[in-house]
Amino acid sequence: MMPVNYFFRHEVAEKVREEGREEGIETERASMILHILKWRGITVADSVRDRVEACSDLGQLEVWARRAVNATDAEDLFVDRTG
Repeated sequence: MMPVNYFFRHEVAEKVREEGREEGIETERASMILHILKWRGITVADSVRDRVEACSDLGQLEVWARRAVNATDAEDLFVDRTG
């Protein structure tokens, strides 16, 4: 008898799930950045919201999250003040 290979154990299914997890992390991180700004009373323009929500680079989202903590304006997310 031929073994049954269930789709959920297939390597393609594993890859789809992994990509979904990464996308979920990106979405959560972008949401957290926007929440930090909101909690701090900072108005977020649609252009800033769109740019944050469109970002799929977890490293960049991490940088923006750190900047959100000290930002005085939503645009500060995109300004490197270290150098």
